[in-house]
Amino acid sequence: MRAALAVRPGAGTSGDVGISGYASLWGVADLDGDVVARGAFADSLARTGAAGVRMLHQHEGRAVIGVWDTMVEDARGLFVRGRILEWSAEARFAAALSRAGALDGLSIGFRAEKARREGRLRVLSAVELWEVSLVTFPMLPGARFAVV
Repeated sequence: MRAALAVRPGAGTSGDVGISGYASLWGVADLDGDVVARGAFADSLARTGAAGVRMLHQHEGRAVIGVWDTMVEDARGLFVRGRILEWSAEARFAAALSRAGALDGLSIGFRAEKARREGRLRVLSAVELWEVSLVTFPMLPGARFAVV
């Protein structure tokens, strides 16, 4: 399901673009066979908070395009809210694509701390979350965001 797109009024500078969505969904296999178990991000987020997780464009380490203000595990998955800050060409590009609805995928960059195999699936029960990227094609098709 896709939310209506609108630029968030009063979001810091006039160029900021507020976004929110789910970076991960509990119990849903991604295209590579990874399944994130409920609570997998708890320890990592307790250590770093949302501020310790980078917002990147397409997992490119040089392309920090904004900041995450909120990351919370809820009944559905890892909910994120943040702002694309138009401080670079890459960030302005990502903001424009997001406003137009042409970019709406989220993808996590992490290190598995605890995992087990269940057939072809790898169930992740603890991960160190490094970054959440805005991507064209998310590995977990349901990991999406909307401009708010």
